[in-house]
Amino acid sequence: EPVAKYGTLDVTFDYDSQEQKLLVTVTAVTDIPTYSRTGGSSWQVHLVLLPIKKQRAKTSIQRGPCPVFTETFKFNHVESEMIGNYAVRFRLYSVRRMKKERIVGEKIFYLTKLNLQGKMSVPVILEPSYSLSGCDSQMSMSEVSCSESTSSCQSLVHGSAPEILIGLLYNATTGRLSAEVIKGSHFKNLAANRPPNTYVKLTLLNSMGQEMSKCKTSIRRGQPNPVYKETFVFQVALFQLSDVTLILSVYNKRSMKRKEMIGWISLGLNSSGEDELNHWTEMKESKGQQVCRWHTLLES
Repeated sequence: EPVAKYGTLDVTFDYDSQEQKLLVTVTAVTDIPTYSRTGGSSWQVHLVLLPIKKQRAKTSIQRGPCPVFTETFKFNHVESEMIGNYAVRFRLYSVRRMKKERIVGEKIFYLTKLNLQGKMSVPVILEPSYSLSGCDSQMSMSEVSCSESTSSCQSLVHGSAPEILIGLLYNATTGRLSAEVIKGSHFKNLAANRPPNTYVKLTLLNSMGQEMSKCKTSIRRGQPNPVYKETFVFQVALFQLSDVTLILSVYNKRSMKRKEMIGWISLGLNSSGEDELNHWTEMKESKGQQVCRWHTLLES
């Protein structure tokens, strides 16, 4: 069936420039996709203040096709003169009993659109967090809605952490785990001011932490936002899938012998974070469809 809606949030923003605090009220959600497509009738909204991602919140879980929340969340230290640097990311999850929650839609709302004093109610129309056909609709923060607010995109780019877009696919019949390194964003050269020469190393470990397989991409020279589009296939039996860890390390190659790590993430058994664990779980549940996600690199 054609995918038309991913949910519309009824949201009120109330910004106090004196206190430097932002109140966000999530009232209700409409236009939720049909039950058959999302596999759930209970819903929860997650909020995170970007670009730092330190201040997070989530609503209670509500049931039914038009859930009503009417819950208010407070974000502190939002300076009015820096308002263009901030955004709130909204994500709607369908919550199923005994199963992992599943993301339905998301939207990054840039605070440049706010009235700097007083309340403002807006419909926040969610978009797909990834398309089933591939990874093109999943965008990094520096790309999303730049037309809406170029200034905030520019400022976000400067203070942003390095991120990497990974596509995962598992074929249970053949036991093939495919990891596509799609692209990176905000890769920095720590020692110099010129853009880095980067490559990504992939290492598959067993449950004991022993190396099963490793490979790496070719080098992308002088690019802070490199596009790799390289896929690596690992042989992993279905019974092993919950016991392996896939580590992705991004390196800046400075000379023939010198390299420095820009950052890393791990997926699978010893995932480096909640987002990474969710990505692995979604891959296992997606029955052979590629699942693409952005991940923020951890510093070495």
